[in-house]
Amino acid sequence: MTRRATIAGTGSALPVRRVTNDELALTVDTTDAWIVERTGIRARHIAGDGETTASLGSEAARRAIEAAGLAPTDIDLIVLATATPDQTFPATATKVQDALGIRDCVAFDVAAVCSGFLYALSVADSMIRGGTSTNALVIGAETFSRILDWEDRTTCVLFGDGAGAVVLTAEDNADDATARGVLATALHADGRHNQLLYVDGGPSTTGTVGKLRMKGSEVFRHAVVNLAAVLAEAVEKAGLAVRDIDWVVPHQANRRILDATARKLGLPPERVVITVDEHANTSAASVPLALDVAVRDGRIQRGDVIVLEAMGGGFTWGAAVVRY
Repeated sequence: MTRRATIAGTGSALPVRRVTNDELALTVDTTDAWIVERTGIRARHIAGDGETTASLGSEAARRAIEAAGLAPTDIDLIVLATATPDQTFPATATKVQDALGIRDCVAFDVAAVCSGFLYALSVADSMIRGGTSTNALVIGAETFSRILDWEDRTTCVLFGDGAGAVVLTAEDNADDATARGVLATALHADGRHNQLLYVDGGPSTTGTVGKLRMKGSEVFRHAVVNLAAVLAEAVEKAGLAVRDIDWVVPHQANRRILDATARKLGLPPERVVITVDEHANTSAASVPLALDVAVRDGRIQRGDVIVLEAMGGGFTWGAAVVRY
């Protein structure tokens, strides 16, 4: 028997305000056609007063816990991935813990930008396999709109706010080819590329939050290569082949990156979950948001093999193979 982390429930949350490209064009020098052609994005959600990374993460968490058929007090681990925490400290995970009414559990944040959810999932999976957790809440939550330079049309049109969450539950499975759970993960980082995608501020450097800066063409080139490679690596670690994949749930950064990655791997486009058109790039929230959409609309069914993958600033990148 093998102890595995199985996805017991998913949830997501979006800010109330939905901003279309046409609305954005009223204040930014851009057009709907320009944004759609280059990114595939048609709208995004922007956090308003009272909506924070913690509040969005808490809402997504509640929905995931409910879908799992558990109570908040059943959760013994919260790992929250974010690059836009409510405060420098304490961890936003502890604010979610308090909002859920959990008086005692392990709770901490993970910072790996757009790859954050994959990093958080891998950490929670390891803790479940090691026996230190039974029911883990893994969250990706962001309010990227608050670190954007709204005068830079090459970046501000790309991002949105939101949160996604999964509940991982320990399950003892027979060692067979149909066992559910996280089958394999693969994580990487290469800090040499810091200046290609970063925020120009921080507590120990400028004493400010800073704004997002990106060299888009360079990020695109690295993303296609790294995402295809890490997906293949994770699938091989799981003892599977690309043909065994039912669904790919990728980081929703840019439609062109998603299409190019699918072509590079020979994956049919209809097997790639795409929500970038409605959510834009929500960084660490992007993968669990897209996963929840595909689970709730019925595309992803129990027993399906899914691959989650992402790349973000750092660079960091990763993938996970899960039998749902």
